[in-house]
Amino acid sequence: MILGISSEARIFLYACLTGISVLAAYGVCACFRRLIRHSALAEGVEDIIFWLGASAYIFWKMYETTYGSIRGFFLFGLLCGGGLGMSAARAAAKIYVKGKKKLEKHRKSG
Repeated sequence: MILGISSEARIFLYACLTGISVLAAYGVCACFRRLIRHSALAEGVEDIIFWLGASAYIFWKMYETTYGSIRGFFLFGLLCGGGLGMSAARAAAKIYVKGKKKLEKHRKSG
């Protein structure tokens, strides 16, 4: 089935959002690990469960948006979405650190 550019762009956007949501879910798992320490075995089991769930979610989104066919731009969209989410998280962390330093400096001088 040949798709038009608008359909491919919509699918690419959904793929980006899927990549961002999987990255965000992994971030939640990483925060959970920092709050509650686990053994290496428990972390391994958590990873396996997470990636099985993530792969099922990705498969479902791919099936829903591309009607069951694997499209290269969907896979590329997943990677772009993950990269975009990672860049946004790093930028937010830098802004947080700068803001925290300014507040501490202001608190000391005031």
